Amino acid sequence: MTDDLLQIKQKALDELKDLNKLDDIYNLKVKYLGKKGSLTFVLRNLGKMLPDKRREVGMLCNKVKVELAAAIESAADKVKLAEKNRKLLEEKVDTSLPGRRPALGRLHPVNKVNEEIKDIFLRLGFVIQEGPEIETDYYNFEALNIPKDHPARDMQDTFYISKDHVLRTHTSPVQVLTFEKQSPPIKIIAPGRVSRCDSDVTHSPMFHQVEGFLVDTDVTFGDLKGILIAFIHQMFGEKIAVRFRPSYFPFTEPSAEVDMQCVICMGKGCRVCKKSGWLEILGCGMINPAVFEHVKYDTEKYTGFAFGMGVERIAMLKYQINDIRLFYDNDIRFLNQF
Repeated sequence: MTDDLLQIKQKALDELKDLNKLDDIYNLKVKYLGKKGSLTFVLRNLGKMLPDKRREVGMLCNKVKVELAAAIESAADKVKLAEKNRKLLEEKVDTSLPGRRPALGRLHPVNKVNEEIKDIFLRLGFVIQEGPEIETDYYNFEALNIPKDHPARDMQDTFYISKDHVLRTHTSPVQVLTFEKQSPPIKIIAPGRVSRCDSDVTHSPMFHQVEGFLVDTDVTFGDLKGILIAFIHQMFGEKIAVRFRPSYFPFTEPSAEVDMQCVICMGKGCRVCKKSGWLEILGCGMINPAVFEHVKYDTEKYTGFAFGMGVERIAMLKYQINDIRLFYDNDIRFLNQF
């Protein structure tokens, strides 16, 4: 049996000398050391031998197995090294070629416009304030003069998380949260994500809004007009005409919708502005005294205004985009334009 083991070892080593491919080397390993290999067969038959003979043959079998495994591994390493050296000689890199420029990321158009809006209002003296995206029914509605039976609730298309908690439908709750902590004068914008159950070419279930409000003594509607006209001119250009139309919001009185001259046809009338020459851009008004009563502000002393705009709406007008869903499709061809 010992002679057979030595013959197996020698035969394996002789075959190994002529192999120069990894697949052939691994096949040889399976032939001699695999589950059905020659050495494995010997090890499985050790139990049939006498104890003294079994010990001698077992030790020699393990020794041959270790030596063969080392020889096979060494042969495989030599083949790998030879292949590596061959590739290094054949696959040369031309270091004189110009390098490849890495792809540069860009701001998403919504983020770009959002930052521009904030920069404009910061220059106008406003301070940025944020609030939670999950809001209580009280702050999202009741404190803004929208009680549970108010028809304006139907305008909101609200995502309810529970009976008393919602995904905020606007960033207006930041008004009340701020009023509870601060006394006038207050001059704040509140950018953030909001949610409504609405989805089409001009509406998204999740979108971005910027709420702005100013509270102080002797604040007038004229102050509101001046701020918003300055904003629109800085965002779209000095030549854009602006108009204010009477409207209704529960938390402002009087209220107005703000239109600007159509940026597509410059007021001549086109498909985008429905031949009117005007595009609605935001809503605004003087803060309703009912809102001040919730936070114990003296309505005889303080007045204020508030306004709110959709960032996607501003971006669509600024870049002449006709479908809000393009902002969220993640189409690189669309995003590369910005």
